[in-house]
Order: sequence, then structure tokens, then C-alpha cells
Amino acid sequence: MKFSILFGGISWEHEISIVSAISLKKVLGDSIGHFIFTDASHRFYLIPAENMKSNFFSSQDYKKCTQLDIKLGGFYSHGFFGSKLLNTEMLINLIHGADGEDGTIASLLEFHQIPFIGPRIEACVLSFNKYLTKLYAKERDVKTLPFQVLRKHSPRNIGSDFPLIIKPNRLGSSIGVSVIYAADEADYAIDSAFEFDNEALIEPFIKGVKEYNIAGCKVAEGNNANSEYIFSIIEEPSKKDLLDFENKYLDFSRTEQVLKANIPADMQEKIKDAFKKLYCDKFEGALIRCDFFVIDNEVYLNEINPIPGSMSNYLFDDFKQALQGLSLHLPKKEPIKVSYKYIEKIQRAKGK
Repeated sequence: MKFSILFGGISWEHEISIVSAISLKKVLGDSIGHFIFTDASHRFYLIPAENMKSNFFSSQDYKKCTQLDIKLGGFYSHGFFGSKLLNTEMLINLIHGADGEDGTIASLLEFHQIPFIGPRIEACVLSFNKYLTKLYAKERDVKTLPFQVLRKHSPRNIGSDFPLIIKPNRLGSSIGVSVIYAADEADYAIDSAFEFDNEALIEPFIKGVKEYNIAGCKVAEGNNANSEYIFSIIEEPSKKDLLDFENKYLDFSRTEQVLKANIPADMQEKIKDAFKKLYCDKFEGALIRCDFFVIDNEVYLNEINPIPGSMSNYLFDDFKQALQGLSLHLPKKEPIKVSYKYIEKIQRAKGK
């Protein structure tokens, strides 16, 4: 199966998406059919594989490439003899942040009946907004750290239990994120978050907490615990107090597999069980990564990454196999047969 990569979008994470696409070119090689780029004007371009280099986009040279239109069934190019459907076979939504993870692209692809790997609309809504993610995790019986949401122009009552971590409520890649250790640092950190969002999420910052990342997807029918999943290894990321944007940028370009975390088997099962609770019946069709904390032998959700950087290929023994398994079990909507029997009934009653 050939995978086509959709990347770019209007987002603070636009560059991250380009880096991810370049990384997947290295990982998937000949399994990639096409690269489709959407720019800041929401125009779609067909990018030749040999031009998948970061400076090709920063120089605006992509505008010389074939422009595409999205219609029912896929993407179309235009030529002297009319429109031609591009054979995308299986599309991967690799747009990070807004557009890709807020439900915009999912809505567009579903509306045009284009098969794709990526989060569907509900999954985007729940994972893009960190506040809603917390509520969702609680509903699924997965613990989270205590938190508060601060809105722009509301009183800045953040308490005095320092240190705290302050981040935009709807953004990733550590953009606008700060750790503060005293009250006199709060205003600058809150203002930094508000540069990117009108809501900020505030949580306790636990120095040295154990953190574990796991990626995966469901590759069999059913919504129970016995459904078949493909899991990556569980990674314990190299510990820094906070990975800033530049570190995340470099992190997303990884293509070499990382080392498995050295944790007991029972804790591995706890982490996988928490993943299943979060994934089940909401994230079908997507390969996601969940980042967890472990505190006093209990698993806490940090965040859900519905389109992780480079799709976390570096966590898998066989990333291509995971994508192929997922592509065979995409969610299907029940067909709705549209009729006009009620309108016709009303018209007959009116004698028309």
C-alpha cells in the first residue's frame, strides 16, 4: 500500500509539520505515493519527493509546484484535458496543531469521502483542548494532575503552591510554555501563554517526575478491552525540566528507534490499560501517542498527541506494519439514505 502525506496548514506548528513530513520520507521511502502541502493560504500543492527539503518551503519555491483542488473522492490536478484525480490510496493527516488537530482537516476529508489515517472530529475536539482532555480522562477513569484554566482578562488568581507550569490551552510543541517558581514570575508566563491562546492551563510542576510515552492504534473491530492493538515500545524520554520548542523541533525529526524504558511488567500493563481506556471508540483511525506520569505507582495522563511528531515512528519496531494494520481498520460511517418522503407527505396534505 502507498501512503500519501498531507502536511503544512495554518498553525504555530506549521514548521513542525514540514519536519515531520521530511522525516517520514526517510522512514517510509518508496511506500510514500505523494506529498501534499497546504500553505498559509490553504492552497494545496503536489510536492515532488526530491523537493522535500526545509528550504524548499521557506523559500516559497513550493508555489511553482502543481496546485491541487479537493473534491469528492480526493485531490485533483488540472491540465489541458481537464481535471485528473490524484491516486492517494491512503492519506495520512500529518498537520500538527490547528487545522490538523482541531478537526478542520478531518471534517474536510470526511466530507469529501477521502480515506485517511488520523483523528476524527470528536477525537480532535477532545485532544486539542487540554481542558477537555482532562475532563475526558476523568470520564475514562484515567488520573490527571490537578489544574485550573485561566482566561484572558480574568483575575490572575493562581495560588501559591509553586512551582507551576503554565501553557496555552490549545497548543503543542512546548510553544508558550513556562515553569515558574515564584509569584513575581507569573505575569510574564501568563502573558507568554496568552500570545498564542486566550486560555491558559495551569498545573503543578513536579520536578523529576517519572514520564513515559507510548504510541499505538487499534487494528481490529470492537470496542472492548480484547480488541487488538499495536503498541510501540514504552519510552522514558531523556530528562530535562522542560523541553522547549527548539528541542521539540529536533525531537520531531528523529528517525532512529529509541531505547525501551526499564520498568516492571505490571507498570507496563497499567500504562497500556490507560492508553486503551483513552483510545477506545474515540480515536479509531488514528495512530496516537499518550504521555503519562507515574507518581506513587499510579499512572497519570499528561497529554494525548493525536498526530504525534513524525507520528512517533522512532518508538516502533515496525512502523510501516503499524500503518498498514491501521489502514485496514478505519472507522466506517453507516450510510444514510436521503429521501424526501416527509416533504412529499406535507405537499400532498396541502394538495400541491
